[in-house]
Amino acid sequence: MPDSGYPWPIETTRLDNGLRVVVSEDRTAPAVAVNLWYDVGSRHEPDGQTGFAHLFEHLMFEGSVNVAKTEHMKLIQGSGGSLNATTNPDRTNYFETVPAEHLELALWLEADRMGGLVPALTQETLDNQRDVVKNERRQRYENVPYGDAWLRLLPLLYPPRHPYHHATIGSMADLNAAALATFQAFHTTYYAPNNAVLTVVGDAAAADVFALADKYFGAIPARVDIPAAPDGRTVPATGRAVVETVTADVPAPRVYVAHRTHPFGTPGYDVLTVLATVLGSGRGSRLYQRLADGERLAQPDLVGAYGVDLAHAPAPLIVTATARPGVTLERLATGVAEVVDELATVPVTHAELDRAKALLSTAWWRQMSSVEGRADTLGRYATQFGDPAKAAERLPAWLAVSAEQIAELAAAVLGAGDRVTLTYLPEETS
Repeated sequence: MPDSGYPWPIETTRLDNGLRVVVSEDRTAPAVAVNLWYDVGSRHEPDGQTGFAHLFEHLMFEGSVNVAKTEHMKLIQGSGGSLNATTNPDRTNYFETVPAEHLELALWLEADRMGGLVPALTQETLDNQRDVVKNERRQRYENVPYGDAWLRLLPLLYPPRHPYHHATIGSMADLNAAALATFQAFHTTYYAPNNAVLTVVGDAAAADVFALADKYFGAIPARVDIPAAPDGRTVPATGRAVVETVTADVPAPRVYVAHRTHPFGTPGYDVLTVLATVLGSGRGSRLYQRLADGERLAQPDLVGAYGVDLAHAPAPLIVTATARPGVTLERLATGVAEVVDELATVPVTHAELDRAKALLSTAWWRQMSSVEGRADTLGRYATQFGDPAKAAERLPAWLAVSAEQIAELAAAVLGAGDRVTLTYLPEETS
């Protein structure tokens, strides 16, 4: 079933406290992936609490009622497993892969920090992890060339008070100003079983997983008043292009072009995914062929385009190129804009379309080839679309996209009149 998207079994249940449990049994290897999606990300953060969702990604490893500080990691790694967590605007995700015989340990650990973090959270732990986040901000955003591009693009794409206006790293002022009780209240509000999806993929029977989930998570009470995230689905078009130029310690001029498109999971975003692959994935892409290989304006390894998979607002297409030595920012920016504009007027060829779909098929099956990738995908579709089986729709939707649909989308949402352009100039050229 090469085009079915998800040819493995999926079984689901919901505990009395609202926790959704998804299991996909795969006896290929004696390992299981445990993946917990919480429906809380930076888009849920109230004014004055930006960065809270990301900080909890750190705090959840710092001990809970029955697990000492750093012991979660030690127990998983000591059992031959691996683990991590990530945060984005839409969700916070905790995951581990362990030998199948340690599934119960992994579920107990996740349940303990879902229901028992608040009593164990101390001022010392909070202060320590705030410092960790500050260091992360410096290392990832402030002290690397072009590192703050995403922090700058979001407020240019989404207006103030929009849920995607700020990045997940948040405001250091907000993190510093909040008291311990405020952080405890945030966890109590969002880290509830009825705001989460537990997914287990691998060498485990669904009935056994359901029983263990009920054993360890079943006594955690549901939260009846979880606030909904602000509605970000509509962003009024201004009809005005936005341009921001940053002079910074960067090695070469760089251009980012961004457009709001459609939410992830919609037919429009499926078209956008194929469009982005045609435009900016690899040496066969239009950007590479035109700007890196053809006119030699852009550095070959620093040109590309991609959609950002945001599910609850018009998700952005990001196009980027970095100038070769001697190429001016103005010439590079003009070249990037020309290639983007031509998507509406120069038809995508059969060869371009076939290449894009082959790349997307490879990427999809690479994700599906591991229990970790499947667990994350099923958790995503259960959380964001209410049904993990909807994951099977994604690859067929990409494969059905036509050249005409790409041109129509480009004409509808990639016009110069509502474009965001962010450019970087090296300090010595200013």
